[in-house]
Amino acid sequence: MKVTEIERITVDVPFVPRVRPWNALLVGQWRVSEITRVVTDAGFVGYGETLPHYTWGRVTDEAVERVRGKNPSDFLGDDSLGAGLQMALYDVVGKALGVPAYRLFNLPKVREWCPLAWWNTKMGPEDLAEEAKDAVAAGYTAHKFKVRPWLDIYAQVEAVSAVTPPHYRIDVDWNEMLLNEGNAAPVLTALDKYERIAIYESPLPHLDLEGYRHLRGKITHPLAVHFPNGYGGPSFARVAQAESCDGFVLSGGVSDVLRSGLLAGAFNKPCWLQLVGTGLTTALAAHLGAVLPAAQWPAITCLNNYSDDLLVEPLTISGGHLRVPEAPGLGIEIDEAALSRFRMEPPFEIAYPRQLLSVVWPGGRVMHYANMQQCWADFLAGNQPVQERGVKIEATADDGSRTWTDLYARAEHAPVRDQR
Repeated sequence: MKVTEIERITVDVPFVPRVRPWNALLVGQWRVSEITRVVTDAGFVGYGETLPHYTWGRVTDEAVERVRGKNPSDFLGDDSLGAGLQMALYDVVGKALGVPAYRLFNLPKVREWCPLAWWNTKMGPEDLAEEAKDAVAAGYTAHKFKVRPWLDIYAQVEAVSAVTPPHYRIDVDWNEMLLNEGNAAPVLTALDKYERIAIYESPLPHLDLEGYRHLRGKITHPLAVHFPNGYGGPSFARVAQAESCDGFVLSGGVSDVLRSGLLAGAFNKPCWLQLVGTGLTTALAAHLGAVLPAAQWPAITCLNNYSDDLLVEPLTISGGHLRVPEAPGLGIEIDEAALSRFRMEPPFEIAYPRQLLSVVWPGGRVMHYANMQQCWADFLAGNQPVQERGVKIEATADDGSRTWTDLYARAEHAPVRDQR
C-alpha cells in the first residue's frame, strides 16, 4: 500500500454562541482547523486534524513530501509529521488492516469507556453555570475551566455547584498564576471546602518543586501539572524525586503521549490527556486512553466548544465517559459536507475587533488593558492582587467615541489604572 495523495483542508468551525466572546479573548484562533486527508492506492482514505494556532506540531510541506509515495505503516509513531498527518496515517492503516487505531499502539486495551471533561476558558460565573447545565444534559460529569485572578473563583464554583448534581466534579487550572505558595495555600484550602472540587492544575510555576511539595501537605485534593516536556518545567526525574504533584497532564504526538503515560503509570501517577480539537481529535484521545492505564482523570479535548464535530455520527458520551470507537482506524466517518461548508481561504486567521479589557475590583479600582496578553503579563509580574473575591473583567468594544479611543491608546502604551 502506498500513499498517493495528501490534501490539507483548512476550515473555520464556529464556536457555540455562549463561549464565543470568552474564547475570543485569547483562544479565538482555535476555530481554525486543518484537516489532512490521506489517500492510498488500495482505496483507503484516512483523516487527521491539526489546530495550527495551538497544536504541539504542525504538518509541514516537508513532512507531506516525506510520506507521499511511501507505505503509511512505515511512519506510525513518527511525531515529527505533525498532528494531522500522523493522525491520518493511523486512521488509514487501521482501515487497511480492519482494526481500530488503538490496536496499532502495541499495548493491551484496558478500558472501553474513557473519562472526558467539559472544558471552558476564563468565563464569568453566570455563563459557567449555563455551561454546566449543558454539560450535565450532554452526559458529562466533570468540568475543567480556567481560573484567573481577574475572575472570582469562589463565585464560579458556587454558581456551577448550584446547578449540578452532587456527583459533578470540577477541575480548575491557573496556568501558574497564583505565583507562589504563600498566595496559593489560602486559596486552595478555601476551595477544599467545596464538595465538587476535584483537581487543582498548575497553581504555581512548574519549576517551584518545593512550593508544590509544601502545598500538597496543606490541601486535600490532588495537584496536577503538565508532564515535563515542552512546558519549561523540570525533568520527570526531578518531579518524581521531589514528590511535588499527584498526577500529570499529557499532550503531544502519539509516541510522546504513550511514552509519558506509561512513565506516569510506572510511578503510580494518574493523568489526563489534553488533545484539543473537534470529533477527530477526540476520537484519537479515546484510542490513546483505551491503552494507557494511568489515563484515569477526565481527558480534555474541548469538543463542547465547537458548533460542529465534523462527524456524520457523533461520538458516544454517557455517564461522564467517551466510548472508544471499535470500527477500523479512528472509527469515525467524516462529514464531507461540513468540510465544504466551513472551508476557509487564506489567511487562515480569525479577525477580531479591538476591545478594551477592564478588570474591576470591589471598591471601584480598575485596570484597563488593550488585550489579554497584556493583562496576563501584568498579573504574572505580580502587579495585581491574586484571587480576590468579587473581582470581574469587562470587555468594551470600540464605539467610535473619543473617550474610548483615547483610553485604548493609553492602554496600548501600558496598563491604565483608574477609579470608579
